[in-house]
Amino acid sequence: MKKILTLLFACASLNAMSQDPEFTQFYANPIYLNPAMAGTHGCPRLNMNYRNQWANISGAYVTNSISYDQFVNVLQGGVALMVTNDMAGKNTLNWTTINLAYSYHLQVSRTFTLLFGAQAGWNQKFLDWSKLTFGDQIDPRRGFIYQTGDLPRGNFWTDGSSWGTKGFFDLSAGVVGYSENFYFGFAAKHLNTPEESLILNPDGESRLPMRFTGHVGANIEFGKGSQYQNVTSISPNVIYTYQDGFMQLNVGTYIKYGVFTAGAWWRPRDAFILSTGIDAGSFRFGYSYDITISPLTNASGGSHELSLGFNFACKKPTKKFRTISCPSF
Repeated sequence: MKKILTLLFACASLNAMSQDPEFTQFYANPIYLNPAMAGTHGCPRLNMNYRNQWANISGAYVTNSISYDQFVNVLQGGVALMVTNDMAGKNTLNWTTINLAYSYHLQVSRTFTLLFGAQAGWNQKFLDWSKLTFGDQIDPRRGFIYQTGDLPRGNFWTDGSSWGTKGFFDLSAGVVGYSENFYFGFAAKHLNTPEESLILNPDGESRLPMRFTGHVGANIEFGKGSQYQNVTSISPNVIYTYQDGFMQLNVGTYIKYGVFTAGAWWRPRDAFILSTGIDAGSFRFGYSYDITISPLTNASGGSHELSLGFNFACKKPTKKFRTISCPSF
């Protein structure tokens, strides 16, 4: 099984256009979801995310992300710095991205705000050729026993190392609109469709396809201003993503009571996602588990995701600033 997966990773690295890493605690990683979300908390905010996809398949996909953002009065908007690292096949393929984002906050009316975000990033991909396996290594009876005749080619280091590397520049943009209890947004990533191939490709260029994401949600509160000590809120959400012919629909809801949050998402023909978390204001922690419902169910072991967030104190933003009421997870 591991050898087959390694071969699949090799095929993906050499012949196919890649897709972006995935997180399912969408709003716990707001800048990754949409760069227009930069500064929506007002005060400085630090978010850290870890995802282990298909846990039973050792080293299949492990993704880490850390981001910092805050609202800056003089810029009339938010700024953000985000670093993401994705490792596939026990670090056979490694993808690191550093992004800078800016979001302009426009107070359209007393109750409605529009955010316009732009993001620029540098991507660095690494491929360890020594961990790849190929068809000419297979013996019909004894399996992978031969040396491959396929040699490293393309952007590989000249010191004899098996590591290849490719760096490229990337542009993204997004827009978010929100009122007190309703929000929506749209993000477009890889607007310049950068060349990402790690090898010399005889079939032409291998460009990173644009990724489009639309998201909409609401926050409905119960018990506000009544005799109840804690407010209960329900937050239904829909997130749709399209990239190079691949479509993904996520439909879910969160229920929050006091500092506790629980959520459930459904991704048709792919996964059912359960999440839980604690949001104590200055500190936030979340855990989610993807129950795979595709044909890969028995082998994958699902996916685990952790999020950790810190909200720091600061001077109050201008009176025109309004926080968004989207969920924390």
